[in-house]
Amino acid sequence: MNANPDGRGYAPDKAAYIKRLRRIEGQVRGLQRMIDEDTYCIDVLTQISAVTKALQGVAVGLVEQHVKHCVVNAATNDPNHLDDMVGEATKAIARLLRS
Repeated sequence: MNANPDGRGYAPDKAAYIKRLRRIEGQVRGLQRMIDEDTYCIDVLTQISAVTKALQGVAVGLVEQHVKHCVVNAATNDPNHLDDMVGEATKAIARLLRS
């Protein structure tokens, strides 16, 4: 559901998100290289932890922008869908906590 017909809440920071995700993509390629080169297990696990933390940072930013933009927009312009928007945010947060 998109509570904002004008775009997603992350739209103003889209370029920054793309940059961060490309950096993460490079880290994942580095992980592949580490495995290919038989790098010491603990070093690989350390890099996996860094990639995981970077992805979590992106996810938290998206949740924050969803609440600030989409949920607030629903509260202001479409109160009938506010519970749906809050429910979506809550489910997304629950998924992040399980990961």
